[in-house]
Amino acid sequence: MSTYLPTIKQLQYLVALHEHGHFGRAAEASFVSQSTLSAGIRELESLLGVTLVERSRRVVRFTALGNQVVDKAHRLLREAEELSDIVKAAGKPLAGQLRMSVIPTIAPFMLPRMLPRLKRERPDLSLLIREETSHDAVESLHHGRVDCVLLALPFATGEVEQAHIADDPIHVAFPKNDPRDPPESVPPSMIEDGRLLLLEDGHCLRDHALAACNRPELKGSATMIGTSLHTLVQMVDNGLGLTMLPQMAIDAGILHETDVVARPLKAKHASREIALIWRKNSPRGQDFELLAEELRAG
Repeated sequence: MSTYLPTIKQLQYLVALHEHGHFGRAAEASFVSQSTLSAGIRELESLLGVTLVERSRRVVRFTALGNQVVDKAHRLLREAEELSDIVKAAGKPLAGQLRMSVIPTIAPFMLPRMLPRLKRERPDLSLLIREETSHDAVESLHHGRVDCVLLALPFATGEVEQAHIADDPIHVAFPKNDPRDPPESVPPSMIEDGRLLLLEDGHCLRDHALAACNRPELKGSATMIGTSLHTLVQMVDNGLGLTMLPQMAIDAGILHETDVVARPLKAKHASREIALIWRKNSPRGQDFELLAEELRAG
């Protein structure tokens, strides 16, 4: 067996450069200097006897072989993470560091209520949270950048384990004095073409809302504005249209100090499922089940 093998750190530098496409940003994400990261990748290339990255003043371009090595590096780093997880799982339940991605339509409404209690009841847990769209969060999970993801289903997650947290009904939010006087529950037929304000592509709530309405023409006529539900509420409050809101956002007070009126959407599957997911066969599965229990209790 060869004594000269790539180190975990070298592979981490390579993956970071591939992810960020820039030596400076990759170094910042890796918490090292740019010269340290560059030297580590050059050492890796020298060790392997190949060129993985073509360098120029403006562009970082991976060779075909470099892309293959990155793919393999992702798998090796994930295995290394799981090796560490085995040791963590043998200790105190739900303790130590745990990295969790949360989607933007859940994070500001669920975390402020949940985190103080979790910190109080699980003082040995160090929960590191990053906010990402569903697509990016699932990618982070499969690449080993996070340990679990709190998101809304249905969504294509790949091979994962999951725990149900809650069902989150979808509501239609109208401006004050809407001439149609919204009823106690709103049928999709009441949503006018061209008036629907939705989050931009990449946010699964947009897809959940459109799927619940079951009106394909709304997708083409909807106006996408930004990435924030708070922005959409302000637009509605100023009479520029109507939008869809999850129950948890309403419960968290997103409509406070506005004149926006929200009514439940009257349709089949007019809700999303909040779930915690993690990699299949993860040795920390028991920790994630415990975390799911804590989230359900919140």
